[in-house]
Amino acid sequence: MKSNLRDWLLHQPRGIKLALLIGIDAVLIPVALWLAVSVRESAPFADPTHGIAALFVVTGVTIPVFAQLGLYRMVTRSLSLQALVVVESGALISAAVLWALMLLTGWVPVSAAIVVSYGLILMMLIGGSRFILRNLLTERVRAERIAAAIFGAGEAGNQLLQSVRQGGRYNVVCFLDDDSSLHSRLVQGIEVIAPEGDGWVDQLMARNVKEIFLCVPNAGRADKRRIMGLLQATPFLVKTVPSIEQILSGQAQLQELREIEIDDLLGRDPVPPRLELLESCIRGKTVLVTGAAGSIGSELCRQIVNLGVGRLILFDNSEFGLYSLESKLSQRAIQMGRKGTVVPLLGSVTDRSRLDAVFAAYRIQTVYHAAAYKHVPLVEHNCCEGIKTNVLGTWNVADCARCHDVERFILVSTDKAVRPTNVMGATKRFAELILQAMDEQSSTVFCMVRFGNVLGSSGSVVPLFREQIKAGGPITVTHPEITRYFMTIPEAVQLVIQAGSMARGGDVFVLDMGDPVRIVDLARHMIRLSGREVRDEDNPEGDIEILFSGLRPGEKLYEELLIGDNVLGTDHPKIMRAIEKQLAMANLVKAIDQLVLANDSGNAEDQRRILMETIDGYRPAGAISDYLWLDSRSVCDAGQVPTSIH
Repeated sequence: MKSNLRDWLLHQPRGIKLALLIGIDAVLIPVALWLAVSVRESAPFADPTHGIAALFVVTGVTIPVFAQLGLYRMVTRSLSLQALVVVESGALISAAVLWALMLLTGWVPVSAAIVVSYGLILMMLIGGSRFILRNLLTERVRAERIAAAIFGAGEAGNQLLQSVRQGGRYNVVCFLDDDSSLHSRLVQGIEVIAPEGDGWVDQLMARNVKEIFLCVPNAGRADKRRIMGLLQATPFLVKTVPSIEQILSGQAQLQELREIEIDDLLGRDPVPPRLELLESCIRGKTVLVTGAAGSIGSELCRQIVNLGVGRLILFDNSEFGLYSLESKLSQRAIQMGRKGTVVPLLGSVTDRSRLDAVFAAYRIQTVYHAAAYKHVPLVEHNCCEGIKTNVLGTWNVADCARCHDVERFILVSTDKAVRPTNVMGATKRFAELILQAMDEQSSTVFCMVRFGNVLGSSGSVVPLFREQIKAGGPITVTHPEITRYFMTIPEAVQLVIQAGSMARGGDVFVLDMGDPVRIVDLARHMIRLSGREVRDEDNPEGDIEILFSGLRPGEKLYEELLIGDNVLGTDHPKIMRAIEKQLAMANLVKAIDQLVLANDSGNAEDQRRILMETIDGYRPAGAISDYLWLDSRSVCDAGQVPTSIH
């Protein structure tokens, strides 16, 4: 019966619903007056004629008052406390009208007590009728909502609860909080449960909870990791609100729920940056970023714009990437009142004439060289292009900087340059040697900043794992013992900028990456964060399996940040300065000349030999796996003349 009535009401046009509400009020207003008189006088009106007239007058005045106050414009299913204020105001005005009738006409010999009783009864009847209707209309909606719990019963949790209630998708059934003083208490009518012991998970499951909202924006990463360690062992999908920094900076709003990302667990509490180091090479200067559209390059550009750059030159060979980045950065520059600050230039670091034209036209003062091929297996299979971009491209950009008297040149390097086992690592170490040698013969301050993997970059395992989880698995990990260092992109870029400002020339800066992380543990974390379970021998009924595919060409089990043990601290606790072996410019130029010839001929054997002779510690992990080289040799062995290589 109730379900049929609800469905009938929901499908009526607005006019019918409005007439129904007015009709209900037209009945309840005289009922309120009748009850008030009857309760106080133990009998209805002494003069029925005058009493009926009073009922009509009061009703005829009160309904227009409610209409004027906006009661009939409110959506019944979305009534809030504002509706109670309107009802209270209308009831007070109606009671005042009744009091005026008594004084002016004497129709109804009512006392002040009756007027007060009438006002209170009218509030209860009108307000109660609205909320009964609201509950009737939203009962099915609430049943269809996702049951959720909020971890954090503080001010932020309360604000989130209000936002969630307005949204209509979730039904918050309880709070979770570590504060023992809140346990078993009600916050906005919602019970606070202690997330400890064995019973709290059962309590949530009994309430059919599907998701938990982590709402502790002020908590540091250590506290968040502790809480997530607690929540990961549960079967619930965990979402979080933005950090307090994102909220205060306007990048996000409190109610913007998102799934927990691995950045939230692996990232560290960043050391507050030194503003003078951030601005030293950027504010008011002309800055060039190569590889601007890449993961590191784009974050470099975002921070550089915010630091008051005079002019920012975006240099990249990706048309779409450059367009997307320039659109966002130009909008930001306009908001800062600096229209025309961002200049997007298409080009490749292997095109020396294009680079010369750029340096000559813009009188660049600072260069952040982030352009490189970084994907280890892909570069291993395309070593000619890896060498052309990572080595010869770096030589082109660095030599242009030297010739055009650039003040400072910062190379974004990698931990894979340390005792490399792959072409990518060897080429990045070669790039470091170029800068070290170039610094000896130039007024430009050359330096490089070496760090490990960044979370969320195009070559990171995190996006790959995320896609595999969405597809239902399996997750592929190369080896059960493989480990990597991880850092968030914003933190890494912030440290790169500060390190570049501290350079004296030829410096090899190494970032403190914290503790290494086993990739298989990372995969397990991400599976649990998605609200699913790992399927293995201990849990054959789990959701997603982890498969080990074997190390890829050139891949190492462990990465290192230092070639030797000679490392010095700096003024920044997260930045170290490594003292490492350099190569004389004459020897370097000879190696580059040989590398150019080998690269032009596409001879992967010669390229590997030159890299091994030049890069101290380069020990390839396997045979040459360059696709074009191998396929060309197969064609030659078959007696055909290759046309793609000479």
